[in-house]
Amino acid sequence: MNYLLLRLKRFCGFVTGFVFFIGGILKLMDPVGAGLVMGEYLDFMHLRFLGFASKPLGVAFALAETVVGTALITGVWRKVMGIAAMVFQAFFTILTLALVIFNPEMDCGCFGEAIHLTHMQTFLKNIVLCILLCIYFFPAKMLGVNLKKKYVSFAIVTASVLAFTVYSWMYIPLVDFTDYKPAAALKAGHAFSEDEDDMYEAVFIYEKDGKEEEFDLSHLPDSTWNFVRTETKVKEGYEEDKRIDLSFHDASGDYHDELASEGKVMVISVYDTDIKAGRWQSISTFARNAEEAGFRSLILVAGEIPQHMLMQDNVYTADYKTLLSLNRSNGGATYFSRGYLVRKWSARSLPSLEKLIEISGEDETETIIYHDTKGSLGFQGFLLYVFAVMLLL
Repeated sequence: MNYLLLRLKRFCGFVTGFVFFIGGILKLMDPVGAGLVMGEYLDFMHLRFLGFASKPLGVAFALAETVVGTALITGVWRKVMGIAAMVFQAFFTILTLALVIFNPEMDCGCFGEAIHLTHMQTFLKNIVLCILLCIYFFPAKMLGVNLKKKYVSFAIVTASVLAFTVYSWMYIPLVDFTDYKPAAALKAGHAFSEDEDDMYEAVFIYEKDGKEEEFDLSHLPDSTWNFVRTETKVKEGYEEDKRIDLSFHDASGDYHDELASEGKVMVISVYDTDIKAGRWQSISTFARNAEEAGFRSLILVAGEIPQHMLMQDNVYTADYKTLLSLNRSNGGATYFSRGYLVRKWSARSLPSLEKLIEISGEDETETIIYHDTKGSLGFQGFLLYVFAVMLLL
């Protein structure tokens, strides 16, 4: 009987550790995204003054989550890590309960950009994890003793996760889960075959006796119903518009979105203009190299165009969040061909003139498939490696 209970407790610990590890590693793969989610939580908790530290805090929480998950899977320091996991989970369960109650317009960020859950789904997920942790931890005297070699497994995986975090902090994510991923099409460059004006319909939400229902314009309810909100939905039989939006304008306020969809275009995005003069020089040099290699170069900045860049005719202003989604690296480059997103580079890995000439002559479809597959296989290989160490060593 004790053996079966011990097996059940270890199973519950493993499942909880797996969720912790996957949730943490997906956020560590995208530190900028983790920082955005942390910033939303800070706003929700009225801690906006900590916004400057949202990215380090987001990465720190994700790293702690991953390390606790590693400990639960390997079974080291079972009592200490069990307490840490329960404190962690209790805090986020209470926090997600507040999200359910107040329903702010934000994503929980539990699994980064990979999986999006509603507030209620997140809360229910946390309740299940709390139950699993209670089964795992109580009674604590029956947690059992781990194998000595599991400390080695834990150390190797933790070191590997730290190296993965440093890589992700310096470069762009191995796998892009945003809308601005390879093969995405720009709205300015591709029109739908159907009339877009007929694709959408307005839906009116009314409430009565605590129950909400949807109505269209020709079938509105009587005065006993209370209007709540209006939503826009895609009509039945139409495909939702999944093209990406990249709007930018010049100093006069005129938009030039079409420039990014004409031929081969290299977009350098700078969402934070507070960078050193040397970085600006590198960006300008890369833009000139891109044009020499046969690309149109566009430098998109968030906010006002810096004075020293006003004389360049390829510098435009774009939305901060759009640039952050387009390329997670400040000063990174994104390659578009005929309106399709082909490939991205971080500011630390911008290609040389010789490499740009080589890229310009490559087949775009093959480039998309090769580099997208390379990143996916790299991430999958990393996951297989760490789980093999945790389970087999």
